[in-house]
Amino acid sequence: MFVLRAPNACCFSVIDYNTIQPCVHKQLLTNTAASDRVCVCERLKTMAAAVDGVVPTLAIRSSVAVELWSSAGAKQPYEHKPNLPREETKSSRSICFSPDGRYFAYSNGAEVKVLRVPISNTGGDADCWPVQCTLPRPKAFYLKFSPRGNYLCTWEHYAITKDRPEGAANLLVYEIATGKEVFAIVQKNQTDWQPSWSSDESIFALVVGGEALFYDLANGPTEGFASASRKIGGSRGGMLSLGPGNSPPYLAFYTPGAKGAPSMCKLYKYPALGQNQTVACKSFFQADRVEMLWNKRGSGLLLLTSTEVDKSGASYYGNQAVHFMATKGDTCSVPLSKEGPVHCVKWSPKANEFVVVYGFMPSKAALYNLKCDVIFDFGEGPRNCAYFNPFGNLIVLAGFGNLPGAVEVWDVTKKERIANIKCADTTHFEWHPNGEWFVTATTAPRLRISNGFKVYHYSGALLHETLWPQGQELLGIEWQQYADNTFAEPKITKAKHEGIKSSQPEASKKAYTPPHLRLLKEGKNPEKYLPQPQTVPGLTATAPGNSSRKIWHRQYDLDNPIMRRCQGSGEQQQGQGQMVTSMVNNGHSSSSASSTRPNRRYRPYQHKRY
Repeated sequence: MFVLRAPNACCFSVIDYNTIQPCVHKQLLTNTAASDRVCVCERLKTMAAAVDGVVPTLAIRSSVAVELWSSAGAKQPYEHKPNLPREETKSSRSICFSPDGRYFAYSNGAEVKVLRVPISNTGGDADCWPVQCTLPRPKAFYLKFSPRGNYLCTWEHYAITKDRPEGAANLLVYEIATGKEVFAIVQKNQTDWQPSWSSDESIFALVVGGEALFYDLANGPTEGFASASRKIGGSRGGMLSLGPGNSPPYLAFYTPGAKGAPSMCKLYKYPALGQNQTVACKSFFQADRVEMLWNKRGSGLLLLTSTEVDKSGASYYGNQAVHFMATKGDTCSVPLSKEGPVHCVKWSPKANEFVVVYGFMPSKAALYNLKCDVIFDFGEGPRNCAYFNPFGNLIVLAGFGNLPGAVEVWDVTKKERIANIKCADTTHFEWHPNGEWFVTATTAPRLRISNGFKVYHYSGALLHETLWPQGQELLGIEWQQYADNTFAEPKITKAKHEGIKSSQPEASKKAYTPPHLRLLKEGKNPEKYLPQPQTVPGLTATAPGNSSRKIWHRQYDLDNPIMRRCQGSGEQQQGQGQMVTSMVNNGHSSSSASSTRPNRRYRPYQHKRY
């Protein structure tokens, strides 16, 4: 038996392919688009075999092309194969898989293409990735699918032209089944451009000008996107986030403080959005910006608040704090035992615990429960990132960016460290959907040299390595996504997985020893190896210990002899005496002339030049 999900269905069916009836596909694909309808009877065994040993493809965006790579197995290298799509383009800005893995979208500088992903990537129809639709958005900068993959949102930079002095809509929503534009609006905010969706795609919401707009799509996109059904807020800087899981969903709306009033975040249960219908409310000061993080069930919300400037001067990056809100009405502040910035906050996919990485370096990392009590302390180390695998039984604590790239893999269940590896210059990290592998990549424009990616096993074994050729840049990389319950939760062991050796040279692990100490250990005299002073012909050698006169000073003396100090030459002394005599005849004393006008050499490097 195995789990089957129809392309446009929201439920799963458990099927035994040995006893399948020829008419089952009519029930499974009732609401499926005509282009997605395939004969289940002919492909059930292929799907079951693919799920057992599935190897997701890697979508790669580089400076020369957009392409998909695959591997024949865990020990086989990733490479582009003829049955996978590839398009040469130098203007691609974004690539994106739908959350259920049915579609793959990318921009090529002329349009946005949406490809339908075949059921199996190992054979059969894997050589055909048909184009589902093309969208006329040549300047698309960001792409984002809806939770079920039925809609695609595109965002591009807002611009004013002579033809349109008022500006054109830059946030658009397209229906994947037909490729038609169903919604368009002006969204100037690039940081928080992404709209919010409910898990069943029945509600679409976004913030424009500080006001949250809600669109009810229960009766279809044509009628739902015609006008907003509800509105809340109205102050500048407001933020909105819809929680997953529940239907109708919970939502959080943040209002920044003004004129001494505190900032505030309120929880609502849609569609009850009145002022007296809040489920929970949390107020706090010192918050210029808030990041809202829901757990997978939509029952808990974490608020990462931050200020741009630390008035105390203790931190260059401002102040950060973490707050917790529950849909039951509970609110509290997450206690942190070390001063410093909050580097990372992540929910576990199990939705009952979360991790916080915080404090000045070496930072601390701690695991909390829903009561905001510390379950486990990971200790201190050079890290600023945390990543749970899709099942929540493994977590990676890493130090990327300005840190050396130390990666720690921990077993969350047993609270013990499994591996400790080094991934220097990492700009992208992502877990494999099976929860056992992860990919690290060095991408541009963050780093324009030594681009490439590596695939690791959680035990620390290197499974694959690809270094990008000179003259090309790796811009982005992303795993193919799959529906829930496609993979079984892996059993975590300490057994070392077999891997390959990296082609990159490893840095020496020996401590640095100064040269004179190395010579002493070898029984040699360090003074014999000191550099000897250089002499210039025609000049008196500098006395030992007088290191103020460098070799380029002496060369200046040779190039400019007229500026040199008189050193007892008869003619020079006679000339100097005549000059002093003439000064006395003019009313100046020789003693004052000799004392106030010393014979010094002109040093141009000690004077300002204009």
